[in-house]
Amino acid sequence: MHIIKKIESEQLKQDVAEFNVGDTVKVHCRVVEGGKERVQIFAGLVIARGGSGVNASFTVRKISYGEGVERVFPLHTPRIAKIEVTNRGKVRRAKLHYLRERVGKRALLVKSAD
Repeated sequence: MHIIKKIESEQLKQDVAEFNVGDTVKVHCRVVEGGKERVQIFAGLVIARGGSGVNASFTVRKISYGEGVERVFPLHTPRIAKIEVTNRGKVRRAKLHYLRERVGKRALLVKSAD
């Protein structure tokens, strides 16, 4: 089992930004279209984090044209160029799935940590 842990520790990213559930983030993801590669930004609210080690992931939710869009990102993937925290949030839950039922501005309403 130590061999597996050693291999997994080599796969971990070292420069992962510190963020928690409730924070508003901008995820810079690399997108390959044809032979070209570009960086696409997915900005939204972190509603969940899960897993540990190499299997760690997080879910980001945004409202696009009045429709809620969620995307799950693996934390240690090379497809993520960087994660920018734009706003810190203060929440009392580990998962914010209750925001799915909300509409409009209330769907992204989280108290700021200031």
